[in-house]
Amino acid sequence: MSQMPQQAALAKCPSCTEPLESGDLFCGACGYDLSVVPAPPQDHPTLTMTGPAASADGVDWPAPDPAVSGGTPATAHRAADVPGTDSGGNPLHGQEQQHPREPQEPAASGVRFDRPAEPEEYPLQAPDPRVAADAAVPEGAAKVCVACRAGQVDDDGYCENCGHAQPRERDHMERESGPVAAVSDRGLRHHRNEDSFAVGHTALPDGTPAVVAVVCDGVSSATRPDEASAAAARTAGDLLLAALPRGTHPQQAMHEAIVTAAQAVDALAGEPASAREHAPHQNAPACTIVGAVVTSGLLVVGWVGDSRAYWVPADRSAPVARLTEDDSWAAQMVAAGLMNEAEAYADERAHAITGWLGADAYELEPHTASFKPDRPGVVVVCTDGLWNYAETAEEMAEIVPTDAATRPLHAARVLVGHALDGGGHDNVTVALLPFPAPPQGAGSA
Repeated sequence: MSQMPQQAALAKCPSCTEPLESGDLFCGACGYDLSVVPAPPQDHPTLTMTGPAASADGVDWPAPDPAVSGGTPATAHRAADVPGTDSGGNPLHGQEQQHPREPQEPAASGVRFDRPAEPEEYPLQAPDPRVAADAAVPEGAAKVCVACRAGQVDDDGYCENCGHAQPRERDHMERESGPVAAVSDRGLRHHRNEDSFAVGHTALPDGTPAVVAVVCDGVSSATRPDEASAAAARTAGDLLLAALPRGTHPQQAMHEAIVTAAQAVDALAGEPASAREHAPHQNAPACTIVGAVVTSGLLVVGWVGDSRAYWVPADRSAPVARLTEDDSWAAQMVAAGLMNEAEAYADERAHAITGWLGADAYELEPHTASFKPDRPGVVVVCTDGLWNYAETAEEMAEIVPTDAATRPLHAARVLVGHALDGGGHDNVTVALLPFPAPPQGAGSA
């Protein structure tokens, strides 16, 4: 583009933007002195970001920084040169070996250095997310948003900069303890995960190995169901792992674990009277519970509610079995002979539970049962988020991987994936325990 004389280039007043006439020395609208306007530099839109400045620019460009250029022309920057990251700040596929470029002063003539500072009333945007992601975060510092990688996360789990809701720790949980493993997922329809679990392994007084799993499902119609399930699972799991090494019979330990878990959930209802005044019709925190203990020759289950336990033998030609009976409207209808199982579970009232842990439970009646399987297999302990997609024992056996006893964590992931592929309408949690309990140190391959 050709450079035009200064006055001819001013079609509008730089102060009020009113049109100017050729030869005006002052703006007719605001009186701005046009003689103080510096001549604009030549326009070179095709200049590269590298190479020496041209003397014809009319601008005294600073010389390239030797420390940056090394005396040789720098490589032109392209958008693809900057390593991309996903929303979590991790390198994109194929860029794992690349390293973010450090911010450098431009060593070329296509960048202006004489621009005035930005006014304070126009704050800059959030800092470069790559820089924020790489910066060291002191211990105890506020959590950084996973979306913009710049804003801090408030106590409610939202970014103060972009407002993005942060993933909750409980949205997806996995744990493996020796030969037992569990996976829990929020599912595809719920806004939070109200399930919880506890798994562990220990030994009886004679050194016989024992594995433990507890799965709890928060009652959505109650207040703080996620807290209820977490308290119940943690309390029951801790009691079982403490009682078994002392020599308590596994079935007695299971009964005590459920009773103690119920007390922990009851304690959550002890909120201030002022809180109850604002929500007088809310139900007390509540959840269901199912647990299993496996030793070298004994299988014990315990439950309250409609979370279930299944027995799946390693030899799939052998009989499979559901080890629990639901505390639910559907189960009552079947037990009373008023409906068959298919009719009862097809009814919209099927999942209305008649037993649960909570301060407003009618009466706590822990169910326990013990079995002595005559062959190896695996115990599946799960919430209805899974068994809704594999209700009968035969259907459950079809989706349990054949190597579940030796790879319980992998198998649990497969089962959770089956529920998500089926629609993921509910939170889904599953724990897998091999029978008999293998020696200490055995686990997933």
